[in-house]
Amino acid sequence: MKVLAISGSLRKDSLNTSLAKAALALLPDSVETEVAEIGDLPLYNQDIDGDDKPEAVVRLKNAIAEADALIIATPEYNYGVPGPLKNALDWVSRPAYKSVLAHKPTLLLSASMSPMGGVRAQGQMKQVLAGTLTPVFCAPEFAVPSAQNKFSGGELTDSDTRQRLERLVTDFQAWVGR
Repeated sequence: MKVLAISGSLRKDSLNTSLAKAALALLPDSVETEVAEIGDLPLYNQDIDGDDKPEAVVRLKNAIAEADALIIATPEYNYGVPGPLKNALDWVSRPAYKSVLAHKPTLLLSASMSPMGGVRAQGQMKQVLAGTLTPVFCAPEFAVPSAQNKFSGGELTDSDTRQRLERLVTDFQAWVGR
């Protein structure tokens, strides 16, 4: 099994990248894991979405196609999905209903410095992913509020959050069926 994580944050010390990596680390050693890079994607433009796509787009589409499942960790900017993550999804969602996202089991996570933890962005992500035929693991939103207090040096240090994440990742892996 191969699981690809996509973080919606481009920040070097991103809480969401740390959360995605913490989730990947909870998978068994037999599961191959990778974190995708989305910071080098150009803004989506249908004029350049032809047969000769930008290399960063090809790399991301191939990584998603090769994965058995996705973990997407999204921050929440102004009550919504951050632009870089939406841009990445726009690139890989073509052709409509037949993209690499179609039927790809996906787990949503969010971490935020706010007390809401990013749940509004997750709601938007569910709408976007429904439009791409991407099945999202049905579970209460996994949000890490006040996340700046639960990570240190890129590591998840809060034991309660780690325990909840471990249970979620175990259930997700069982849902994926591998």
